[in-house]
Amino acid sequence: MTTDQSATGQNLDQLNNNLAKIEQLSQRLVVALAQKRQVDPKLQGPSQDLYAKAATAYVSEIMANPAKMLETQVSYWGKTLEHFIAAQQALAQGAFEAPEAAADETPEDKRFSNPMWQTHPFFNFIKQQYLLNAQSVENAVQELDGLEPRDRQRIEFFSRQILDMFAPTNFLGTNPDALALAVETDGQSLVAGLENLVRDIETNEGDIQVTLADKNAFTVGKNIATTEGSVVFRNRMFELIQYAPKTETVYKTPLVIFPPWINKFYIMDLKPQNSLIKWLVEQGFALFMVSWKNPDGDYADVGIDTYIEEGFLTAIDEVKKITGEKQVNTVGYCIAGTTLSMALAYLHKKKDKSVKSATFFTMLSDFSDQGEFTPFLTDDFMDGIEREARDHGYLDSFFMSRTFSYLRANDLIYGPAIRSYMMGQAPPAFDLLYWNGDSTNLPGRMAIEYLQDLCRNNRFADGGIDLLGEKLSITDVRVPLCAVACETDHISAWVASFNGVSQMGSTDKTFILSESGHIAGIINPPTKKKYGHYTNDEMGLTHEDWREGADFHEGSWWPRWGEWVAKASGEQIPAREVGDSDHPILCAAPGTYVLASKDV
Repeated sequence: MTTDQSATGQNLDQLNNNLAKIEQLSQRLVVALAQKRQVDPKLQGPSQDLYAKAATAYVSEIMANPAKMLETQVSYWGKTLEHFIAAQQALAQGAFEAPEAAADETPEDKRFSNPMWQTHPFFNFIKQQYLLNAQSVENAVQELDGLEPRDRQRIEFFSRQILDMFAPTNFLGTNPDALALAVETDGQSLVAGLENLVRDIETNEGDIQVTLADKNAFTVGKNIATTEGSVVFRNRMFELIQYAPKTETVYKTPLVIFPPWINKFYIMDLKPQNSLIKWLVEQGFALFMVSWKNPDGDYADVGIDTYIEEGFLTAIDEVKKITGEKQVNTVGYCIAGTTLSMALAYLHKKKDKSVKSATFFTMLSDFSDQGEFTPFLTDDFMDGIEREARDHGYLDSFFMSRTFSYLRANDLIYGPAIRSYMMGQAPPAFDLLYWNGDSTNLPGRMAIEYLQDLCRNNRFADGGIDLLGEKLSITDVRVPLCAVACETDHISAWVASFNGVSQMGSTDKTFILSESGHIAGIINPPTKKKYGHYTNDEMGLTHEDWREGADFHEGSWWPRWGEWVAKASGEQIPAREVGDSDHPILCAAPGTYVLASKDV
């Protein structure tokens, strides 16, 4: 009895301590929220015009098909009432198993993996009712007539955002995992969660941005981005890294990789076991990497033409000088692949043969299908983006990061928030998520040009884009090329990537379709044997026919691509020294630009 009383006293003391901590943290939370920066309303959500269109279409549907609408409402309320009565009876009887009358035929959903969502009448009712509500909203949106396709897609997207936000898993009172843990820990999990929440809000100037990875677990250049190399050139746009050879001989033609500047290059050099850079060096390629500068307000004048002239063309020229070669092989990843294609078109116009071959990773060059970004490429959002970019000279990484996150809100926002803020868990030591949070700003002029000239108006593929005194067209890309797209890529859909490559003027084209998404499909080392890939030598087909006739291959596409680029890389020669007399070593890889914070 004494032991029980002692334990009870200790639990009570811990509970009181936790309550006191919650009060202190709540005060900090109020102060942190007061620091929230003012954000243009046009960047916070769609304009009222979209809601008006949705409401008008809905009312029109009611007037045109009253019987259909009545049938839908009767069905909805019938199911709701059935679930409510069954759950009420089970709870009144003290039965803590889901009643047969409320048979659960809802689809599997990883948000509801706790068995209590299936077996406990209260949680089962909450789950079923939420999914029923969600389905009703989705059906209502799908049945709206008289909407432009773009408006329909936007309404579907933002409706899904609202539905995801109101999932019962996102609230403490209806999350069995969080409630059980709070009881087990005498509220300690809630205190830890509130500490995580306050930390994130303080760190992000009053905005809630959940920390996805342990920021103390990784140090760039120490335990990620560790492949040996040196910075051998630097200008205001980029640092050029030359990697130290790991083989006695290397391929004669150097390989230059242009990573996207929306994030940093070390996605290709995370840990040694999944480093594409390390793998390429070990295959005997003379490898160079561009590491872009993280821009601030001083880069307001930088546009797509600047990236081509002071970035791509300069890097190619410097690599040629260092190696003494007349040609290089190139790789462009995502937005860098898009810009590389325009640089290649420019070189073709100038009859410059500096590039021997090009490889594109998850690259879009034809933006006629804007995919999941359609909701953000309308006047309301574009006006806000342009004003933000012009006022500050750059587009803060906060906006791009938030946009990408909401494309996968359950995985990148709500799931991590539940674990961090409700369960009190520390962010995981996950290198890829660490990289994902190490985002970069975009130069003001470049951001506007990219969104307007390419994403919205598709000028490169449709009529040509004026850059550097030339009108550049997708058909001007003439070098041998290999494009790698990813099957479930939500940023650069593989069909759009295929359609762009199909329009390029090259007579030598190879297309590889990797399983998985935008990152995992590319960072897919041969040792893991996790994702396979598809190939089809017939490039004159539609994407449907290409996919239908494609051969599937187990494992990574890296070796297949390695063989392809090796054929364009010439003979083997003795490995070169890093740098030369005109390109002294400025510092060790990964350089200084990659270390710059987004808060520049």
